Amino acid sequence: MTAFDDLAARFLDELFAADPVTATMVGDHRFDGSWPDTAEPGRLARLALYERWAAEFAGLDAAALTPDERIDRDLVLGELARFRFLDGELREDAWDPLSWVYLIGGGLHSLISRDFAPLATRLESFASRLEGVPKVVADAQAVLGSHPERPVSRLHARVAGERIGGVAALGDEAVALAEASAAEAAVAALLPRLRAANAAARGVLEGIGRHLREEVAVRAVGPAKLGRDLFAAKLRYTLADPDVTPEAILERAEREYAAVRAEMVRIARAVWPQWCGERAIPDSEGELVRAVLDAVAREHPGAEELVDVCRALVADIEAFCRDHDVIGLPDEPLEVGWTPEFLRSFAGAMLDAPGPLDVGQKAFFSITPARPEWGPDEVESWLRELNSRQLQLLTIHEAVPGHYLQGAYAARSGGSLVRRAFGSGLFAEGWAVYVTQVMLDRGYAGDDLALWLQHWKFYLRAVVNTILDVRIHCSAMTSGEALSLMVDGAFQERSEAEAKDERARLTATQLSTYFVGSMGFWDIEDETRRRAAEAAGEGRDAVPMPALVGGYPATPGFSERAHLEAVVSHGEPPIPLLRRILLGG
Repeated sequence: MTAFDDLAARFLDELFAADPVTATMVGDHRFDGSWPDTAEPGRLARLALYERWAAEFAGLDAAALTPDERIDRDLVLGELARFRFLDGELREDAWDPLSWVYLIGGGLHSLISRDFAPLATRLESFASRLEGVPKVVADAQAVLGSHPERPVSRLHARVAGERIGGVAALGDEAVALAEASAAEAAVAALLPRLRAANAAARGVLEGIGRHLREEVAVRAVGPAKLGRDLFAAKLRYTLADPDVTPEAILERAEREYAAVRAEMVRIARAVWPQWCGERAIPDSEGELVRAVLDAVAREHPGAEELVDVCRALVADIEAFCRDHDVIGLPDEPLEVGWTPEFLRSFAGAMLDAPGPLDVGQKAFFSITPARPEWGPDEVESWLRELNSRQLQLLTIHEAVPGHYLQGAYAARSGGSLVRRAFGSGLFAEGWAVYVTQVMLDRGYAGDDLALWLQHWKFYLRAVVNTILDVRIHCSAMTSGEALSLMVDGAFQERSEAEAKDERARLTATQLSTYFVGSMGFWDIEDETRRRAAEAAGEGRDAVPMPALVGGYPATPGFSERAHLEAVVSHGEPPIPLLRRILLGG
């Protein structure tokens, strides 16, 4: 180990001891039975830790570091600045009850979802964390409402009250696992402790759930939106770009919105006879596109078939990648199933990858089912949004060669401990949007223009995510305006749009990572192609500027597979650092 490696290892040791839940998720299991100190002294201690280590890394002599170490130093400094902002300025723990649901749910779920250690070892850690749940909940009650300027958000309180039941169910799942393996002496010995801890934790969680629903959510007056200044600050840390502004990403998204809609109109006209027969083509472009998409959306599996369909699609898409030499495929295990209940407010589908230090562990591609309270019309609307072609795109995005493949490459990259520990959501979400376009450019859609139309709708959703994110938190966009943009402007089903409107208000800046991240990947590919053409003697202008993302013709000296593998072989650093790694500067 170099001196920098030793410093980084000592830093991570201290950071993970202070934040055991993050340590578990990353794959460091030394602290699996513990919670972070969730009371006010713990927050102040973490802020002091961030300040001390920021000074340590900032004081390094850059000239004495290798190029990779300089990247890692800047990555650490960026993460520490983000931590200081989250714990010192944003303070979601003081006004967002949902942040506590994610903390407790993530801390428990991560211990039983993967077999990184013998079941008895994991259940012992789980029992220890269950025993700590009453203190965490008591700390949450003391901290919530303590922000001097920002009252508790009514929306976050309502959703937290609805979703905390899914966290309580995790204890029952752990007990069931133990009972099923009670023939193992070590597991059997844990059962009384686990049952007692589960009963106590369930009582506390059910109690706080009622309190959130019946009291906090009723009395809370705080808004869900951040406001322009706080959103802009959070955006800089989310995108790891000190110069980015909400206005800049909004302007680029709105330009893309117009271009994508124009392409959808073109395709809809071309396929109208196939999908709509001899009906007259509507004068309204919006009605034209909507009519074709409605016809396409009628082809969908049943609600209970979604998981089985996605399992089959993973195999089909992997075969395409092999046959077309798109990218090397990983062999790490992937399981397709239903989304855990406590995460169902977050997305219609998601990929839960193992921590980067949990090499070889299972990843979960999860599909969120229709909500039990929905009537038949709402379920049908949900299934139309998850129609057969959309499921193909979702499987590319979430699994292969999207999140699952990218996470497997990152875990096996052999990069530094720092680069493996700090994964960028901007990288991960941007990659999944970007590589979906790459797959269609490589011929995945074949001659199915309906799949192309569905793809542009899917991509338009990522574009609109950014518009929603900025306008909701900076311009007070109403739910009515948001639904109109998604349903009328981006052709989404109403049920999906209502869920996205809620999500946008709950997760400021996260929705921008899809579009902004994908643009970062396209900008890097464009520059790499131009350099390849120049090196081949063709000149940079041999690479045309595409009207829409992707769609490049063959570029002299540019290998598509080599480029994709280079992009995902350095962990998942923020896009500005990835650009430095690949292009210098």
